[in-house]
Amino acid sequence: MGSQDAKLILYTNHGCPWAHRAHIALAEIGVPFEEVTIDLSVPRTPEYLAINPRGLVPALSYNGEIIIESAIVANFLSNRFPSHLLPTSNSEGGALQRARVDIFVDAFISKFQSPLFKLFAAKTEEETTPIVESAVAAVVKEIEPLLASAAPYFGGSDKLTQAEVLTGSFAIRLLSNTKHGIYPASLLESLKTQAPNFAKWAEVVAAHPSVSAIYDESVVIPNTKARIAKIRGD
Repeated sequence: MGSQDAKLILYTNHGCPWAHRAHIALAEIGVPFEEVTIDLSVPRTPEYLAINPRGLVPALSYNGEIIIESAIVANFLSNRFPSHLLPTSNSEGGALQRARVDIFVDAFISKFQSPLFKLFAAKTEEETTPIVESAVAAVVKEIEPLLASAAPYFGGSDKLTQAEVLTGSFAIRLLSNTKHGIYPASLLESLKTQAPNFAKWAEVVAAHPSVSAIYDESVVIPNTKARIAKIRGD
């Protein structure tokens, strides 16, 4: 079955960084798809819960079969529609490169991005400073060496790879959140001095059209600030 025969319906929300992953993959793969926006500000409808009982986005309908969870959706798309994003596992060096991507994405999410969410609850500099220092230290130790060969994308690629598909939505938010004071300026300043490979890579990724296409800063930033105020009880 060719790509023209596959019916894809993406259930998504442009403000969600996890759903954003599927959009990056689809933009790079270039296959047509139908898009259904799910309002995350209200309880999910019975109709959507019948599609995805977890109520999360993204969910992907592939010829009627539902695939859920962002990494699973993005990896399915890259496997189903082979492209520059990911080498096939049986190609020369393909399995090893896939493992490298997995290692990078795991380090990015578990060692850097997940700890950053703690900043949303931090109210004082005394609270934010150790979070920032820990996150930067994790990048220096775990991620910076993995980007030594970036040219400008992961693994020496001149095009986006699956590594960027799975982390690009967070790279663009790193820069945007810092610009608008959601993350302290010290975070990006420290990354530029202590992890220059990472900082340069993040800027290039954030500027890529496939990453920036659905990111509407005028909507995402106010919503993020409102979410933080709710978390902090402001």
